[in-house]
Amino acid sequence: MSIQLLSDNELVKMYMSGNEDALAVLVKRHKRRIFSYIYLITKNRTLTEDVFQETFFKVIQTLKRQQYSEEGKFLPWVLRISKNLIIDHFRKVKKMPSISKVTNEEGEEVNIFDIIPEPDLRKETEETRLFKQAIRAVINQLPTDQREVVVMRTYYDMSFKEIADITNVSINTSLGRMRYALINLKKMMENKEVLAYM
Repeated sequence: MSIQLLSDNELVKMYMSGNEDALAVLVKRHKRRIFSYIYLITKNRTLTEDVFQETFFKVIQTLKRQQYSEEGKFLPWVLRISKNLIIDHFRKVKKMPSISKVTNEEGEEVNIFDIIPEPDLRKETEETRLFKQAIRAVINQLPTDQREVVVMRTYYDMSFKEIADITNVSINTSLGRMRYALINLKKMMENKEVLAYM
């Protein structure tokens, strides 16, 4: 069987047993998602590259010391490490950015909600399309913790358990943040008089 077809957990075990190629496969498999996640928060390419490298330095250290215990949860574990590094950085500079921008495949900075795959517009009504536009227009005004949950749930299609693991909160807190995000979105949309499209 090709090493490319192995699960994350199998690759981690191989790397911990001394197979350096296994880590290369893991990095290649998840690089774009991890890099995008970091950039989504930092909105700074240089800082993103630094955090990405430091993240994998910590990953390598942990695996080499045989201290990895997140069986079956490699990606959420790595994202949690990167988030903690970002938090540490912004605690030092005392400024946390809002989540709204990400780099596309061409290296251009775009709004995160502009690159969320849309269903075939021919299959949806004009009202649905306008409603989605309204959502994207107000979603960046959410508080950071609520916006983060919405982004991870919508853009990364993560479960609330994964979101809870990455953000170091309980599942109930993640669910609560999503609930408050939806409440706040509805209020903002009422203010913008777009409820006609709901």
